[in-house]
Formats: sequence, C-alpha cells, structure tokens
Amino acid sequence: MSKIVGRTLDFLEIFADQKRPLSASEIARLLDIPASSCHDVLQALQERGYLYEISPRGGYYPTLRIYDIAKTISDYDPVVLRTDVLLRALRDKVDESVLLSKVSGLQATYLLSFEPSHPLRFLATVGENVRSLHATSAGKALLGSLGEAAFAAFLKSANLAALTPRTITSKSVLRAEIAAGNKRGWFLNREESQEGVTTLSARFVWTSQVYIITVAGPTSRVESKIEKSAELMTNICKLLESPSTQEA
Repeated sequence: MSKIVGRTLDFLEIFADQKRPLSASEIARLLDIPASSCHDVLQALQERGYLYEISPRGGYYPTLRIYDIAKTISDYDPVVLRTDVLLRALRDKVDESVLLSKVSGLQATYLLSFEPSHPLRFLATVGENVRSLHATSAGKALLGSLGEAAFAAFLKSANLAALTPRTITSKSVLRAEIAAGNKRGWFLNREESQEGVTTLSARFVWTSQVYIITVAGPTSRVESKIEKSAELMTNICKLLESPSTQEA
C-alpha cells in the first residue's frame, strides 16, 4: 500500500478509535509519525472538508462529509442493493447474526453484518477478513470454491492450528469435510473456531465472483436452528444466482 494512502486511512481510523477531538501532536504521537508528515495530512484533509479544527487549542475532528460520502456509496453498492432485503429477512427469521463476505483468492472480506435482537451475539467487523479458513464455516465455503489444484496447494502449506478441542487439524479430515459441504451445499463450524459459537455458511456466484452468506451465534441457540438456517440460506443463494435476479 502507498505510504500516503495508508497514512491518510490511519488518520481517519484514529478518530474512530479515540472517539474524541485530537491535536496535531496527539495524532503524531498515536500514529508514531513525524510532526511534519502529520501537518501535511491534516492540512490536506482540512482543505478538502474532511476535518475541522474545533478551536485553536481544541483539536481536530472529522466533519460529516465522511458520513455523507460513505452513505452515498453504500446506497448505490450493487452487492448491497441485491442482497440487503434478503439477508435482513434471513436475520429476522433465524434471529441470529447474518454476514456477507466476498472471496478474493484465499481471503474473504466481510461486506455486510446484520445483528439479531439478542444481547448475546456473534460479532464481525465489516472490512475485516474471515480468519482461520480451516476452522470457520465461511473459510470452509471459500476452500470449497477452490479448484483441486488450488485446494491441494493450500493443504500442502496450511498450518491447521487447533483453536478449540473441536478444530479439525487433520488434512485428510478437512478434505473430507470440504467435500461433504460441497455436496450438501453448505458448511458447518460447530465450536471449531471459538468455544460456544456455531456458524454455518453457503456461497453464491455473481458476475463470476464468489460471495458467502453466514449465520452465526451461540451454540445454545443455533444448534436447534441448523437445518432451518441451512435451508433458508441455500435458497437465498440459489435466488441470488438465478438469471432473473442477476438481471435485476
């Protein structure tokens, strides 16, 4: 990543992390960058209307320009437009967290996250990548989308670390697990990545790209919903892959 681009993103993210106005010296210290570099980015963001100075000694804070631009982008996101209503309905029917991720190589990035009504819930941050491909249902769905050569290459170099007592650490067992998931059309993680958490995932293809839908929550609630969730999820995937939906 370009240093300038990375540093500018760091500036925006530090305000979200700190949740308060920050002075130039505080930003430079928190980001561990030279004061001169800090000043250059601050000046550019202020000139473009992304930051404003509270007062001469009050520090800087982002304007709502960031929010307005993000909302406009979100409102016209083609993936959101296609999936939002269906995934919200899925969330309402199962009342568990529903996530959408996009596959790129051996990574899957969360694009959408819909939370349930329960205070105890599975949380995933939009923009983060799915972790531990061998131990998560979304990771297994990703692995199941690979061709034989790519999957074999993954297995050859993979470190199947045990995250819980239920994590699959055998490459032959993982291969069988992926084959079983591909056959039934969905993938299961029953406390393999985190104790007390069960997730299931299915994938669909749109414009030649792979997307993954995940239902996640505490095992105590999800266990009795697995079959229902899998049926709803796979039906949505079929709908999203249908020609009529893709033309919409």
